[in-house]
Amino acid sequence: MELFGYFACLFIGITLGLIGSGGAILTVPILVYLFHIKPEHATGYSLFIVGFTSGIGAIRHYFMGNLQLKTAVYFVVPSTTMLLFTRKYILPNIPDQLVQIGSFNCTKDLLLLILFSVLMIFASISMIRKSAEPIENQKVNPFQLSVIGFIVGCVSGLLGAGGGFLIIPSLLFFGKLSMKQAVGTSLLIITTATLLGFAGDVLQGRSFDYTLLAKITALALAGLLLGTQLSKKMNSAQLKPIFGWFILSMGIYIIIKSVFFSNLMQ
Repeated sequence: MELFGYFACLFIGITLGLIGSGGAILTVPILVYLFHIKPEHATGYSLFIVGFTSGIGAIRHYFMGNLQLKTAVYFVVPSTTMLLFTRKYILPNIPDQLVQIGSFNCTKDLLLLILFSVLMIFASISMIRKSAEPIENQKVNPFQLSVIGFIVGCVSGLLGAGGGFLIIPSLLFFGKLSMKQAVGTSLLIITTATLLGFAGDVLQGRSFDYTLLAKITALALAGLLLGTQLSKKMNSAQLKPIFGWFILSMGIYIIIKSVFFSNLMQ
């Protein structure tokens, strides 16, 4: 099972290289189901893996001239602040046992998996449907960007996901960016927030298997490089909705497995 997990980590990077997004959302399910890491701890691992691989992508976009630093700041400051607050004060204070109704027992780990599966479903919908054309605003709306930054920070803090499917539309509609600029700037925002979030976990004394973390990250990076080369020969616009349906089915599977089968086995 662990061997299959390493292959799946390679797939994370390949997907990121092919379509520029989406692959990182598989990180937590892979860590939980293939490496048997508790969901709360998996979110910490995911922060580093998502942040590091996004950082490589952000560097590529920097040399392509796609990073819009001023717009990124409107997002990064509230997003990072909320992420660190969530990791330090909200996540540790969620009770391990939340509610029990008959034979159904809702635990903290179960809640995180359900929330993550819902996130996967929303992300899959954004990949399946055609991208809307950005609305031409008269000016950048820093307030709306900051509000969405707070939301993304909370999502990232709880679930260890980058939230790119929320960031990119926001940069398009409220930041007046082109699609390429939105993707590049989104990667910079994700990198900054998630790596600072991981650093916060380390400073709070959370322990990690750094050998495993290095292996998974290296495989994801190798997949990213491979996917980038494949993207030059394949149509990423056609691949994106296909991968979206895969993410949708995974999200539904996690809900069914977590809610029904985990309680049947208790």
